[in-house]
Amino acid sequence: MVKRVALVAAAVVVAWLVVLVILGAVLADRQARGTAERLGESLQAEASIGASELALVRGWLELDRISIKRDDVVGHLALDVAEVHCDLAPLGWALVDSSCRELRVAGTRLDVSTAALFKIKAPKHAPVHAHHVVIDDAVLAFAPSAFVPSLGRIAISIEHAEAGDTLFRTPLSWLLSLEELRARLELPAGVTVHLGYKDGVLSVAGSVFGATPVELPLTLPSASTAQDAHEEIALLVTAGKDIAERIVAKRATDWIEQKLRP
Repeated sequence: MVKRVALVAAAVVVAWLVVLVILGAVLADRQARGTAERLGESLQAEASIGASELALVRGWLELDRISIKRDDVVGHLALDVAEVHCDLAPLGWALVDSSCRELRVAGTRLDVSTAALFKIKAPKHAPVHAHHVVIDDAVLAFAPSAFVPSLGRIAISIEHAEAGDTLFRTPLSWLLSLEELRARLELPAGVTVHLGYKDGVLSVAGSVFGATPVELPLTLPSASTAQDAHEEIALLVTAGKDIAERIVAKRATDWIEQKLRP
């Protein structure tokens, strides 16, 4: 009897694994189309995905060559992503819980002409949820009118970034749960600023800050304080201005203290 039960159980497990393999092959294209529709719907843009692969047994989803384009009276938005890897729950549990245990994104290029493009239409589907986010090789470029008109065009080149639990209302949602960052900020007039963030401390270095990097403790605003994508972007803009003011104040304080030393 025990041997028979064991054989039946083994047969059920094997059958389930075979079903998952078949479902993975069948659902991969559907998942890609659904993701493209969700991205295009939320950003009111044209979205496409070049290739996709879904492994329900091992638990992962890969999407390659994601492209989102929008050009209209509101402005220009272009988002291209070379590779996305989402670690899912294994053995088919992803059919119940589709959140990413870890979301790894590589080769991102974002170009935005105005913040109005982030007044995102409320999507019919829930935003993508990731428990941990890893971003490598990303360039985020913003036209002068995007967020801070008085500053001019800015570009952020991200070598590596990691973020905690993130609900992707916008492509920038991960900034509110940032845990680690190595990046370069390019400002008008050829000014380059090197940014680092880890263990709650922001470091800023560059020719405009002198030989010694500026370091200051930083607590990021909670994403839960924003009700939608528009409020989230406003929260990021406010936080960015506050951080910039604190950096300038800290640099001035350090300079004064240095001059007053005997």
